[in-house]
Amino acid sequence: MEEVKTTDKMFVPSLPTLWPGMLMAPPRPGALPPFSSPNARYFYFARNAVWLTIKMLRLDGGEVLMPAYHHGVEVEAVVDAGAIPRFYRVGSRWDVDVADVAKRITPKTRALYLIHYAGFPGPVDAMRKLADEHGIPLIEDCALSLLSSDGATPLGTTGDVGIFCLYKTLPVPNGGALVVNGKRSYSLPEPPSPPLASTFSHTVSALLQNLELRGGAVGRGLRGLVRSVGHGTVKAASIERVATGTQHFDRRHVDLGMSPLTKRIALAQDLESIVEARRRNYFLLLGRLRDVSPPLFNQLPAGVSPLFYPMVVQDKELLLAKLREKGIDAIDFWKRFHPACDPSEFPEVAQLRRTILEIPCHQDLSPEVMGQVADAVREALKSARQPSKRAS
Repeated sequence: MEEVKTTDKMFVPSLPTLWPGMLMAPPRPGALPPFSSPNARYFYFARNAVWLTIKMLRLDGGEVLMPAYHHGVEVEAVVDAGAIPRFYRVGSRWDVDVADVAKRITPKTRALYLIHYAGFPGPVDAMRKLADEHGIPLIEDCALSLLSSDGATPLGTTGDVGIFCLYKTLPVPNGGALVVNGKRSYSLPEPPSPPLASTFSHTVSALLQNLELRGGAVGRGLRGLVRSVGHGTVKAASIERVATGTQHFDRRHVDLGMSPLTKRIALAQDLESIVEARRRNYFLLLGRLRDVSPPLFNQLPAGVSPLFYPMVVQDKELLLAKLREKGIDAIDFWKRFHPACDPSEFPEVAQLRRTILEIPCHQDLSPEVMGQVADAVREALKSARQPSKRAS
């Protein structure tokens, strides 16, 4: 089969875009958490849920055992809430070293914290067993794993608390959730809605991305025009835009709730078809790329809804630049350790931070687009491996 030429610039956003019809679509019954959970609270950020979890479980002053492979903002939320992070080993395939976790539990350990990476389940049953043996809670961080399951068990339902981020998987302007599992109930306040202007700004941005995704060069031009006008309006009106996807925890935003518009859009999504589309796109990339770059996972277990297609590369910065030149918003996944974690103690994690690149495979991208993305990645890899003229 002849490969698709990738000389023309594409537009492949890292996150799904908002289709106009979603704004008024009727709600669907949510069959996956947090939407199916009877005891859920919604926030502007998932990090707000992390902060409240520490307070709710009264972990202040105690130690929380967390993975050495982390974003950093969840660690900042734990620290700001008054707990002390300690870290355990994660291997070169995102595999949690459960034996190392067990070894690091001390009388000061007040909770275990497990992150499910990019939709792929961690050893939640083994961590649940450890937590029960020591009489401490298990916190499941599903910020990167909304809609994913471990076989038939939805992620976020095994721990005492499940934490979710909505806007990484769904085309919503904001949103995080805290789900309390088990019989014990907590009195959780309903946080206030965020500034309407901020929600409006994010919503328009997602709609414009959809316009560019579907409209090609014409859509790109219209998006650029509207954005330039919009930026001037926001600046002139002194509108506070609470940015999502930021690197740090900000106490000023800890009490912000999720907007009603986010809930409307989220409840209107066809969750099953989203999972199906993401799995299809992952398999397409796997089939087209595994011979040129080793995937982190050579298979897609049942129930997994992949957030991205993670692959191992040697020159991540160069490949990121080449893909972005093509219009593909690839992700430089978790580059830095939190200062509380000693990189020299976790060499496998340091290697992960240097080599993991993630390719979009979300539900907005058709098989035709995914084929073009695969060709662009192959081309970028081939170009990166060629010796420079100076070297020759």
